[in-house]
Amino acid sequence: MENQVLLDIAKKSIEKKFDSNIKIDKTKLLTDFPELKENGATFVTLTLDGQLRGCIGSLQAYRPLLDDLISNAFAAAFEDPRFYELTPLEFKKVNIEISILTTPVEVLYSDLEDLKSKIKPNIHGVILQKDGRRSTFLPQVWEQLPSFKEFFAHLCYKGSFEVNCLEFHPQIFTYEVKKIK
Repeated sequence: MENQVLLDIAKKSIEKKFDSNIKIDKTKLLTDFPELKENGATFVTLTLDGQLRGCIGSLQAYRPLLDDLISNAFAAAFEDPRFYELTPLEFKKVNIEISILTTPVEVLYSDLEDLKSKIKPNIHGVILQKDGRRSTFLPQVWEQLPSFKEFFAHLCYKGSFEVNCLEFHPQIFTYEVKKIK
């Protein structure tokens, strides 16, 4: 399946909020691209003038890829609690990036150095989980936070953990993404 098909689906999912004539023909899409029926986990990231404008996604594949993409594109534009809803003017200028995630794999580690040796910057997305809370960064976040220490300090902060939360040996999972933009 071509990347443009996925980008068009994400775009229409957002655009239909502004224009009731926009429709997503799920039946045709599923007939033309049967792989959209398979369960898939996506993140949709919106940027405006190089700044994050919304990012929502699924860490586990639990619904068909088509439904996951439609839902996450809409949520990134209108339901990310960090931002106001996307406006029609912003929509015209926003960049849409889709990440299709592999299944997360738990990283078993004995200490910080062991963990460091098992994490691949720019390749691994990371899920940090402890005490019923979790946070994640896509692999793309390594571009802004290139050091292991900085990356994990921000990941801990994002999940409302202490900045040094790695000292308390949280569960760590990694995944990779296919990036489409």
